[in-house]
Formats: sequence, structure tokens, C-alpha cells
Amino acid sequence: MTSLDDARALLAEFPVADGHNDLPWALREQVRYDLDARDIAADQAGHLHTDIPRLRAGGVGAQYWSVYVRTDSPDPVAATLEQIDCVRQLIDRHPEDLRSALTAADMEAVRREGRIASLMGAEGGHSIANSLGTLRGLYALGVRYLTLTHNDNVDWADSATDEPRAGGLTAFGREVVREMNRLGMLVDLSHVAATTMRDALDASSAPVIFSHSSARAVCDHPRNIPDDVLERLPANGGVAMVTFVPKFVLQAAVDWTAAADENMRAHGFHHLDTTPEAMKVHRAFEERHPRPVATVATVADHLDHMREAAGIDHLGIGGDYDGTAFTPDGLDDVSGYPNLIAELLDRGWSKADLAKLTWKNAVRVLDAAESVARGLQQTRPPSNATIESLDAAGG
Repeated sequence: MTSLDDARALLAEFPVADGHNDLPWALREQVRYDLDARDIAADQAGHLHTDIPRLRAGGVGAQYWSVYVRTDSPDPVAATLEQIDCVRQLIDRHPEDLRSALTAADMEAVRREGRIASLMGAEGGHSIANSLGTLRGLYALGVRYLTLTHNDNVDWADSATDEPRAGGLTAFGREVVREMNRLGMLVDLSHVAATTMRDALDASSAPVIFSHSSARAVCDHPRNIPDDVLERLPANGGVAMVTFVPKFVLQAAVDWTAAADENMRAHGFHHLDTTPEAMKVHRAFEERHPRPVATVATVADHLDHMREAAGIDHLGIGGDYDGTAFTPDGLDDVSGYPNLIAELLDRGWSKADLAKLTWKNAVRVLDAAESVARGLQQTRPPSNATIESLDAAGG
């Protein structure tokens, strides 16, 4: 058997539990949720990174669907609810392949059924509009992680890609983390500033995740995780899920991406826009300025380093498919995961360790968050604190 055969056999038993996929946003942007126009039961390779046949080919057994909305959305809470509704519609349309999962036990049950466990993560604290009641509402609707920021600061937390304002988490930000712990909602530290990562680790009594982030020591981008933070994961119990986005994994792609983003803005597009019109602008730029290409080996280099810094029990995968214009060679879409597992097998990773990377760590961290929540709910009522009350003095 080849390494690729071995990888597929391993994924049949321990499939990928991926931390982040932006399919709902792509469906919103491309067809305004016309799910007939982008029927994921069929091959959507001309439009999307994700469809059910390619999820199956990729050995995906669980997916956190991102219910992301842009930070400049006029009503981010309503838009987030529409994203949640999109995920529910997808699950209802494809019951043979997708099933909702709210707990670690659900993930295991769905795996045994041979379906894909579908979870949700909200990408950015702007989705709760500075309201702990809204946070609880999202949890009640099935959201199982909140990324504290997206690309811009929120009033209570600093983003990795904005000018520092809070110095990490404010007093209200720490209360958000505590309330997430009480609920059993995972604290996601992708996108946040390193100061916010450290403050959240200090504040959290439950394991945290990075739903789609790589190693800053390998690629010096502020979206990636510094070694001192990776080294804290064993004590916290958290999981860092490597991402595939070229501009976060390949140093040569960082400068190129900055120029490509500026070109998008000059043509009147948001730099994250992946609609057909925007992609034409992207492709034209790429023809004039060839794009540095990441590969499967590039991503494996990050995992090798992250394993050294955090340990095998604290690694996972969060590809960020349909949330990026470009992908590495060999990881072109959700069918590509076996190529990464084969590369790691060739590098000497054991099957036991790979089972942790693909499946076991993601299940364990959600189970641990649920366990912490059961304890906290015995002693702590829901918090009705407000940002005004906690941050009035600039806390």
C-alpha cells in the first residue's frame, strides 16, 4: 500500500474533524442561499471548495460550519441568524450525509452512523453585539464556538490585524470568556491578537481552541500563534487547528497577498470577496504577478513545529475552505485531506498520533468544555453584566 492508501484507511476509522469551513458565507455571497443553484449533493468544483462528494473523498467526519458575517454588517446579529439558518437548511436537505451535532457524544454517534457531524462556530465577537444574552441565544441555536474577533477589533477584544486598543481583553471581554465557559461554548482564539490569546488563556477555566491558525515561528504573520502561546496549550488542554491559507503558511505569500489585497480595494472590492467578479480581478492580478504557491509540505512543516511546541494532544485541522481565494497545491479543496495525512505518514507520524490530529483531539476538547460547564452551572448563574458596567473605567 502507498502512503495515500494508508491515509485513506486511517481516515475511514478516524475521519477529519475540521475546525472551520466558510461554505455558508460562500452560499450567501454567491447565490443568496439559493441552495438549488449550489446543490452540494453534486460537484460544485467550479464554484466552491466544498460539496458532499468531495467531503466524502476527503475523509471528513465532522465539520464546524462557520456562521461568519462581516464586521461591517449593518445588523450582524440578524446576519448571523441567517447563517445559522443556512446550516440548518443544508442539514435538512442532506439527511443521508449530514447530521447536526451539539456535543462530543453526538460527534461520535454521527461518526458511527457514517454521516458527517455538523457543528457551528461564530467567527467574530461582533456577532453578539456586546450582549451576553445574545451569546446565550447563539449557544441555544447550536453555536459551539465563538471566535473572539475577526479581522477588526471588537469593543472588548483586540484583533491580530487591527491597531491595538484594549491591550488584549477588557473586563467585559474576560466576562465573555467566563460566560462561554459556563455555557460550554469553546473560546476560539484564531484571528485575535497575541495579547488577547494570553488574556483569554488566563481567564478561561476550560480548554480553548484555535479553529484555523498556524505557527508564527514558521510563517511570521500576526494571524498565527506564537510559540509561547502554543507552549501553554498542554496546561490549558486546548487544541490548535492548523490552517491551509497560503498567506498564513508561506512566508513568500505574505507580501504578495498584501499587494493583491490592495489591488482588490483599488477595484472597489473587499479584499476577502470571492464572488466571480472579484475572482476575475484576483486572477488578472495573478497573471501579472505570479502567486507564490504553498504545498502540502508547507502545511506539514507547520504541524511538525506545532507538535514540537504544543505536543500531539493539542493539534487539529481547520482548513478554512471557502473562506480563502487560494489554497495550497494538493489541498485544493475538501477532498485533499488524505494528501496531508500521507505527507505526515511519510515524515514518520504514527497512526495513533494522526488519529489524535484528525479526530480525537477535536472530540476531547469539546467534551472537556462540556465537563467544565456542568461544574460551573452548579455554582454560577447566567451573567447579565454589561459592557457599560464593566468597561466604564476603561477596563
